[in-house]
Amino acid sequence: MAVRIVTDSTSYLPPANRERYGIAVVTLSVNFGSESYPEEGLDSGWFYRRMATEAEVPTSSQPSIADLAGAFEAIVAAGDEACGVFISSEMSGTFSTAELARNLVLETHPDARIELVDSRSNCMQLGLAALEAARAADGGASLAEVAEAARATTRRTRFLFVPHTLDYLRKGGRIGGASALLGSLLQIRPILTVADGKTDVFGKVRTKKRALAEITKAVVEDGRRAGGLAEVIVHHIDDEPEGRELVDLLVEATGHEVPLHPIGAVIGLHVGPGTVGVVYRTNQDLT
Repeated sequence: MAVRIVTDSTSYLPPANRERYGIAVVTLSVNFGSESYPEEGLDSGWFYRRMATEAEVPTSSQPSIADLAGAFEAIVAAGDEACGVFISSEMSGTFSTAELARNLVLETHPDARIELVDSRSNCMQLGLAALEAARAADGGASLAEVAEAARATTRRTRFLFVPHTLDYLRKGGRIGGASALLGSLLQIRPILTVADGKTDVFGKVRTKKRALAEITKAVVEDGRRAGGLAEVIVHHIDDEPEGRELVDLLVEATGHEVPLHPIGAVIGLHVGPGTVGVVYRTNQDLT
């Protein structure tokens, strides 16, 4: 009996990681009016080009209970145990739907063991939690230990990002603690983070170039006080050149290999093109 990991598409895990550990991914969707498109396999370039021509910002929708139950069912029917690691319950109904899906599977498989973890974030902050759970499972950890590996990772990761504008967060209702910045963007460039499952303000500077420098400084300082850096990943939303600029800053400052991962349509539509940021994991808990 093995432990298998299920996550959602907003983790943006690279295919190599999914394949290496057999991680199942359940997709969220994006919607232009009545047209719905699964995020998995969607051409992000096409999506952002269309979003730029639409009068209204598109919406997103969570996976169906059937899709989540199907992912759990496939695992338990094979005699394995499941650990689901999902996007923050403060940002999406995916986690609560996963709870319903688990209960549905338990009706037909009462002896099944399914643990759920609320990552309290998204993108590779969620992805690293799922990945650490998968690494623990690959090493023979129990289901409880696998779930704890995911939860422990949430205490050792941070997500810092700079949006081009707050308009998308505001329109999508995902602005969280950053709402205090509305109306003041002519004077400042916000550095945002995810705290307690919601978008919040990490810092405020005058220019985007300064924001990238401050993000780099924060990564180095967190690594220094939390036992060193284990992993560093740069994200971008339809802005690869600026993403590579941040990669170069972080490689020079940390000496780490820093992969560049694009953010897909679901998070992209809520944060907006032109966003760049970093997710990093330290060896000890961040305070």
